[in-house]
Amino acid sequence: MKRTRTISRTFEMMLGVIGSIIGIFSGSFLIFIKSFGHVHTSFLGLIAILASILGLFSAYYVRKNEEIAGIGFIVATMFVIAGADHINVISALFLLVAGISSLFRK
Repeated sequence: MKRTRTISRTFEMMLGVIGSIIGIFSGSFLIFIKSFGHVHTSFLGLIAILASILGLFSAYYVRKNEEIAGIGFIVATMFVIAGADHINVISALFLLVAGISSLFRK
């Protein structure tokens, strides 16, 4: 009988959840800054929040299909960076590490 080795995906899930929560908070901060006169920050904040929600869904899905979740993490990283330039770098790093780790760790 051949043993199959299963890998725990808790690391990817936790990085994805932490990065998504930071992204939601920083996107909300950008929407809050809109009240101070910056025009396009609310749209960019909304993009960052939606990308962070995609990261949360990927974190939930990482135990079922890690390849799809990894692609979701990387797509969320791209939109988080596009949505909020400098304020969301930490969130993007967490999501990128989770995406690369879920794609290449076997």
